[in-house]
Amino acid sequence: MTKAPEASPAPAAAAARERRQRVQSAETGMAVLKGLAHLGGRSSLTALAAHVGESPAKVHRYLASLMEEGLVLQDAVSQHYYLGTEAIQIGLAAMRQADPIRAAEPCLIRLRESLEVTCFVAVMGNKGPTIVRFEEPGLPVTVNVRAGSVMSMLWSATGRAFLGLLDESRVLALAEQELAEATPDMRATLDSTDPIGRLRREVQQARCASVRDTYLRGISAVAAPVYDYAGRVCAVLTALGATGGFDPAIDGPVALAVRREAGAASALLGHTGLTT
Repeated sequence: MTKAPEASPAPAAAAARERRQRVQSAETGMAVLKGLAHLGGRSSLTALAAHVGESPAKVHRYLASLMEEGLVLQDAVSQHYYLGTEAIQIGLAAMRQADPIRAAEPCLIRLRESLEVTCFVAVMGNKGPTIVRFEEPGLPVTVNVRAGSVMSMLWSATGRAFLGLLDESRVLALAEQELAEATPDMRATLDSTDPIGRLRREVQQARCASVRDTYLRGISAVAAPVYDYAGRVCAVLTALGATGGFDPAIDGPVALAVRREAGAASALLGHTGLTT
């Protein structure tokens, strides 16, 4: 008896399988491209294959396709692969859209809702740290700062975060001017021998800043930096509350949450964890 031929797969099943294959192919191609970026933008075939967990032969096929699209180039001498012109254009377009205020907005909302605290994001303006987005909980703490307010460089957590972690001459100049104009009582709250240097070292060690009743009486605050793709501080995220019910300790739950959300905003801006 002649065996009947096996039925061919239904057109719908064949189409679904083809779609899955295309998706898997695209995922592998993107993994190769991202792997090259994670290795500093340049790598040998062997190192790249090990990084993405695929065979060198398979990675080579995908690199050939990426080279056809201008996303990857190959050095004729070393034979290393590196990111091409089209990849650079994609990166530049992403960088142009990187807005620290927009990146910090969901972080502010999460802080407000999870901790029920007042929080804001500030950028470094001509006159000092300037609040650009402000969020309050259902029962806000009464403070006389709002969007547009300029914060103290020396006595606010926001200003201290910029002072310690943003290495710019204008930041130091603003701090020195504020110190020169401060009252004796305000100066007495700082180190007597090296007031600005001591603040900077403390913030650099903790990677954030906290204050208790120094800028606004009865108010404590914690602030952490937001970094851009180059590892430069581009904004500062701050949470504040009434001193009696707000823990400004560097290792406390509020500080941990603020640092975590500042890190999330930094990641959205392309920060990889390396700082300048």
